[in-house]
Amino acid sequence: MMKHLYRSIFTALLLSSSLFTSAQTYSPCDKNATKETRWLFSSMQRLIGAGVMLGHHDDMAYGVGWKFDADRSDVKSVTGSYPSVYGWDLAKIEHDSIHDINGIPFKLQKKLVEQVYERGGINTFCWHMDNPANGKTAWDTTQQTVKELIPGGAYNKAYVENLDKAATYLSGLKGPEGEAIPILYRPFHELTGNWFWWCKNTSSAEDFKTLWRFTIDYLRNTKKLHNLLIVFSVADFNSEADFMDRYPGDDYVDFIGFDNYCTQGIPLFEKNLNMRLALLDVIAAKHHKVACLAETGFEGIPSNDWWTKVLLPTLAKYKTSYVLLWRNANTHHFYAPYPGQQSADNFKQFADSPKTMFQNRLTPLSVYGKPMSGK
Repeated sequence: MMKHLYRSIFTALLLSSSLFTSAQTYSPCDKNATKETRWLFSSMQRLIGAGVMLGHHDDMAYGVGWKFDADRSDVKSVTGSYPSVYGWDLAKIEHDSIHDINGIPFKLQKKLVEQVYERGGINTFCWHMDNPANGKTAWDTTQQTVKELIPGGAYNKAYVENLDKAATYLSGLKGPEGEAIPILYRPFHELTGNWFWWCKNTSSAEDFKTLWRFTIDYLRNTKKLHNLLIVFSVADFNSEADFMDRYPGDDYVDFIGFDNYCTQGIPLFEKNLNMRLALLDVIAAKHHKVACLAETGFEGIPSNDWWTKVLLPTLAKYKTSYVLLWRNANTHHFYAPYPGQQSADNFKQFADSPKTMFQNRLTPLSVYGKPMSGK
């Protein structure tokens, strides 16, 4: 009885927090989403404007000059706080591998996902799935694969077997009370590019939408995964029509976003990011979805003030829920600064801005509707 009373008092205090907006929120596209998943989706909507959440792929697993150290993170080493959002990859689960595509043991990944949840952080998964039609990598574009994976296709069974393996793993991600950990699931990312087997150069728009719907329906209805918030994330787009060309429908999407890296100079990056985030705000409002910058970064970060002079001023103009930096693999391939890196001090300024939100600000807000450890 007292437990329920404390929970009610806590919930009332949370809802009255000045960091939360009073704007209307929308339900997940999964009508049977778990309580924690519904809480998370509502919280992320209400926190828009309180500071864009900073994410980092594989943040706790490895960084520049270290691997698998406990309680370590390049982001934390520079800023004093973990990020708010943590990216992971399901790739290689389809082969029953004990390691993911970046060499993280799935047992360790599972432990880290659970730690993130227990401190009130947010987990998101992509999947660089090897081509189910020929066993080649995700970057294989030698055949029209998508049409072979939908119902009636020659490799639909092989694809379903992959989904079964992922579903088994995802269903095993549990909180301390046995609850399913909410996951932002981002399938077929960068789908408007031309470098993955699911991209626009290897499939028709209708076949792609069919595959997307089949995938979500199978995970949701057959495998009973009701802890997934679905992220639709494209690559380049220059208009609302471009973005919506392969959109599978509002019943299959919760977040909309895109991947945009600083690869051709800062002026072009700023121009494209401004244009696309502005378009995303319009599309998100029309479809009652949450906007995000699903991947970004400046490899090697050769600019001392990129964080506060380029990225932050652009993000601050728009209703972007979170931004995810790509991984820190080594001294040549990294997207978040590490101690001593030339942009580290500026990144700390970025983290200290009221326009951003790292784990230290997120944990007290209890986005899952219950107090978290904060560890």
